[in-house]
Amino acid sequence: MSVYVSAELRRRIRAHFHDHCAYCLTPEALTVVIFEFEHILPRSLGGATSFENLCLSCPTCNRHKSDRTFGAGDEQTRMTALFHPHRDAWNDHFSWSEDATELIGLTPSGKATIDTLRMNRPQLIRVRRLWVAMGEHPPDLQ
Repeated sequence: MSVYVSAELRRRIRAHFHDHCAYCLTPEALTVVIFEFEHILPRSLGGATSFENLCLSCPTCNRHKSDRTFGAGDEQTRMTALFHPHRDAWNDHFSWSEDATELIGLTPSGKATIDTLRMNRPQLIRVRRLWVAMGEHPPDLQ
């Protein structure tokens, strides 16, 4: 079920995340899809439709995240909290591979988020390679 997000709230979220996916940093302008407003703490778990609980997400990250807030940790038996786009600094949890095509998890949360959201799927690595060649990747959001 869709929930109403006001135009002003959508504008604030887009500006805050620079029209990039809050998780994989894919820029919406380089895709052919419209990004979504994702509830970080899902509504099904009591998450509010508020600035602090919404982020911009590419459809694929949003679908893989679904209603999850935890992912498999390093030992595959321990659950680890996923990256929270408002509370966590992206650079503390992720970095780019030397060729900037793959995400590297720097923390258990970063690793769990990469695995859960499938942020290094082959298709995305391939398109990142093209974006690097075009001079469009990695994004400089600092």
